[in-house]
Amino acid sequence: MSDTSAPTGPLTGVRVVDAATIYAAPVLATLLADFGADVLKVEHPRGDGLRKWEWNRDGESLWWAFANRNKDAVSLSLSDPRGADLVRRLLADAHVFVENFRPGTLEKWGLSPEELWEINPALVVVRVSGFGQTGPYRDRPGFGTLAEAFSGFADTNGTPDGGPLLPQWPLADGVTALAGAFATTAALRHAERTGEGQVVDLSIYEPLFWVLGAQTTAYDQLGLVPERQGNRTAFTVPRGCYRTRDDRWVVLSGATTVTGQRIMRVVGRDDIADADWFDDISAKLAHREEIDAAIADWISERDHDDVLATFGAAGATVGPVHSIADIVADPHVIERGSVTTVEHPTLGPVKMQGPVARLSRTPAGVHRPGPAPNADAARVLREQLGLDEETIAALAADGVLVAPAESPEITAEPVDPPR
Repeated sequence: MSDTSAPTGPLTGVRVVDAATIYAAPVLATLLADFGADVLKVEHPRGDGLRKWEWNRDGESLWWAFANRNKDAVSLSLSDPRGADLVRRLLADAHVFVENFRPGTLEKWGLSPEELWEINPALVVVRVSGFGQTGPYRDRPGFGTLAEAFSGFADTNGTPDGGPLLPQWPLADGVTALAGAFATTAALRHAERTGEGQVVDLSIYEPLFWVLGAQTTAYDQLGLVPERQGNRTAFTVPRGCYRTRDDRWVVLSGATTVTGQRIMRVVGRDDIADADWFDDISAKLAHREEIDAAIADWISERDHDDVLATFGAAGATVGPVHSIADIVADPHVIERGSVTTVEHPTLGPVKMQGPVARLSRTPAGVHRPGPAPNADAARVLREQLGLDEETIAALAADGVLVAPAESPEITAEPVDPPR
């Protein structure tokens, strides 16, 4: 069970206003929240589109529970000048503002970074969009799917005889969130030293493009355009997924000569392990079919657990291919807390991934699932912003915000969907 006490992570005291929608930018804010930041989710009164994603249970969005955990929530509209003014007041003593509206939208609402710095010079403004705040594509809409294609990922992912393959998970969004959390903490460090805020301009395609490694340099220097290779790579042999006799799968990698030799000795091919050419990657690539066939044949004649035990005893780099059912039951995952449990007000105990990293002195934690719509409106509107009941009622009647006691029915997509 996750710790339900107040956050004590290294970002304790950092105040974040998260006005973003769907996934990449909100998860960036969630990563900050996991490490102790005080994050307020500002959601449009009509609801964030993520709440409409499959999967849900008893009307509760499971994506929302994970992606917006550790946050407070208030429902108000930034596009109305009165709502923009309330957000401006929230940002007056905040440290970070996270948004993912189309470039130019904040400026239209009177919430440009320059205007915000007039009231809070140290504010870090995190702007997430499909293609960034500059360049000829800045105004294009850009979900993670487009970024996975534009970045070069999809072109190199898949089998040689198939087409480009997209991931079934929001990969570009997740990578963007991780990279963005790093960039935000770097900007916070600068603000701490100098009192000077700045914009973190984060496109969704660039973090994934960066993760693809040396292919840009290889293209520049060698004219190389990587092709789809399934589970193989052009720089490591042996490497791949292999089916066991009991119809399960294992994965292995011989990224160094020594680890590759251990694999070949386990499968009874000392002749390959001891070959003069085995220490040369180009030569190993030339013998890849022979190497793969030897490994596949040996593994196909044995059961999964026997394969793992034999390779493990030899110190070879082989592991299981886990499903989510395997992951949550794995003793290593359990002991490390890679999966944690948090109490949901409607669903009860809910499992989700734990913090992305472990700090020995100021650990991160998961303290609450993604909040219900407007869950913290009373504190925010009355206590933090000092609005009286008459003002709240008038703004609620005009659709600028949702009064604290109300639970809005979510029936529409956000006014400004993510890029």
